[in-house]
Amino acid sequence: MPRFRMTVEYDGTSYVGWQMQENGHSVQAALQNGILSLTGETVSVRGAGRTDSGVHARGQVIHADLTREWQPFKLRNALNAHLMMANERVSIIDVQQVSDDFDARFSAVKRHYLYRIISRPAPLAIEAGQAWWVPKELDHEAMHAAAQMLVGHHDFTTFRSTHCQAKSPVRTLDRLDVTRSGDLIEIRASAQSFLHNQIRSFAGTLKLAGEAKMSPDDVRRALEARDRKECGPVAPPEGLYFMKVDYPGDA
Repeated sequence: MPRFRMTVEYDGTSYVGWQMQENGHSVQAALQNGILSLTGETVSVRGAGRTDSGVHARGQVIHADLTREWQPFKLRNALNAHLMMANERVSIIDVQQVSDDFDARFSAVKRHYLYRIISRPAPLAIEAGQAWWVPKELDHEAMHAAAQMLVGHHDFTTFRSTHCQAKSPVRTLDRLDVTRSGDLIEIRASAQSFLHNQIRSFAGTLKLAGEAKMSPDDVRRALEARDRKECGPVAPPEGLYFMKVDYPGDA
């Protein structure tokens, strides 16, 4: 059976998250239903990461095994047509045929996320549901300085959900940068893997740093406390985007 790797974009607003659940429609279900509608095949698609309800993706990666050969561009176009007919907010950006040992989740060597904050007095109209609106002025340079306290190999117990199912809270954070362009503040994070709610926990804590309510040393002490109570508020899901996944051999 040929295996296909697909890069997927979606607006997570109307989905219960990536993973199929009984309480609503998921991105995974949308893709599997689209493949069923196109090919008549019931398949299970595996994603590189599980996003929560309301979280978006510009570069989620999945793989699926189909029974027949497809030219990648024809599979992309046909599957997109079926997703559009179903009114899904999901788009297939790219399709590649890959070897059987490729796994969207386990073959990944790095994942990249973006968290968007719009800091301005006026509420959001066009960007509503696509960013976290913070009406207060934020100091992005203070946020960046605080973020550097989190980069490296650490126990991130403070910054993971109490419902996180990962066996270990220890991760290596390769990048956590904060930049600003006009009203838009962007937090970019890169690591091989992340804990549940880790980036949204970072964003909520860094917001406090931007409001001068936490210093870089405060953030470092919160990390070292290994105590969820020391974390800032968890930022809302609509500001988070799964941007890209790196695999061995990618250009």
